[in-house]
Amino acid sequence: MSTDRKTPPPAIPARIWKIAAVTGAGAFMAMLDSTVVNLALETIREDLATTLPLIQWIATGYLVALAISLPLAAWLGNRFGYGRLWAFSLAGFTGASVLCAIAPGPWSLIAARFLQGLAGGLMVPAGQAIIGATAGPRQLGRIMGALGLVVALGPAIGPAIGGLLLDHTSWRWLFWINVPVGVAALLLAKGLVPAGDRDETRRLDIAGLLLLGAGLPLFLYGATEFGAEGLTRTNLVCVVAGLVLVAGFVANATRARPPLIDLALLRRPVFATATLTTGLTGANMYGGLLLLPLYLQVIAARDTVETGFLLLAMGLGSALALPVGGALTDRFGAGRVTLAGALALLLSTLPFLLPTPLPALWLAPLLVVRGIGMALGQMPAMTAAYAAAHKEEMGDAATLVNIVQRVGGAIGAVLIVVLLAHADGAEGYFNAFVMLSIISALTMLLALVMMRLTARDEREAAAG
Repeated sequence: MSTDRKTPPPAIPARIWKIAAVTGAGAFMAMLDSTVVNLALETIREDLATTLPLIQWIATGYLVALAISLPLAAWLGNRFGYGRLWAFSLAGFTGASVLCAIAPGPWSLIAARFLQGLAGGLMVPAGQAIIGATAGPRQLGRIMGALGLVVALGPAIGPAIGGLLLDHTSWRWLFWINVPVGVAALLLAKGLVPAGDRDETRRLDIAGLLLLGAGLPLFLYGATEFGAEGLTRTNLVCVVAGLVLVAGFVANATRARPPLIDLALLRRPVFATATLTTGLTGANMYGGLLLLPLYLQVIAARDTVETGFLLLAMGLGSALALPVGGALTDRFGAGRVTLAGALALLLSTLPFLLPTPLPALWLAPLLVVRGIGMALGQMPAMTAAYAAAHKEEMGDAATLVNIVQRVGGAIGAVLIVVLLAHADGAEGYFNAFVMLSIISALTMLLALVMMRLTARDEREAAAG
């Protein structure tokens, strides 16, 4: 296929759109569920007559379970085929939703949510691997943009759907709504989603699984609690221990044959640059999601309703920009679109450095621009990473991108907490927005590098 950017990108067959729609249903379900469940914590606590610290584990346990199963996605996908893994994990997520809906008490609900998280940690990268292996390099942008729109709508409409359900029905319907979506996706997938190739000779790297399977959840749990509680000895131990174990996994991956995840992909300059970019945009996104609500309420003196609507505007900005960004990525390349997104992030962050709180008239437009910047910064980078991998490497590529994105997000949240904790009042917020500005500027530099590397590869492909 020609990589000449002067020619329009090829049309996407209807079959690929159908595969994307079916696999995207699972990702939408997972995003929607995580959003509405957080909204219902107090309602669930009252109904099950338990304590808030315990019931919060239906959210925390889900995130920890995601991190436990994610390292296994590449090996399971290669061993059994990514289509089979996706169908199995979607069925598991749907079944776990039923268990959540009928849970008689807090512990059974926490256990069911943990099962949901295990399934979700496999389902999302497996679905991305299917798309990466099915679509061509200059079709991926539009496909990823459309999928990103669907996934972004989960957090955007989740609170509204959750509020309606909680007002008119039981919280248990927050889980029942997954069942028809999951069953419909499984039925539609038959004969449509390719099962994938099996590699029955691929052995499991047990040492790598133990190191990453323990290190990643420890780090993400410690970072999440860091964001919620601030610096405590327990959180610090979890973060440090997690980082040590992840470092051990990296060292083991250079010796294991075959490794749990093929880190040799990171030797490819385009893949490494694009994946690092997703980590930076993850830090920008999760750091901003922690910082902005606090700024809006503490510094800008907005009430919770205004804050909610302003954050909704940011989410809608991302959702609306994703399909456009996908088309632009296929036409002009990921580097240019990522550069535009990072510039939008920088320009929408700098006004928050002004010495006086921003007026209400500025806040909504700035947050819409920030949402657009997040969409244009992150999605094209993911597309470039998958385009740089071969079909048989898609599972490793999807797993690596998801891990780096999650770790980047956790680091961004931790940095925000540290900066706010070590300076009083407006100074802490100033320092935090400076950090987001630096991350945006670094993303711009990486986008420029990605542009040069991609142009070099395209010239070499044309010459060869």
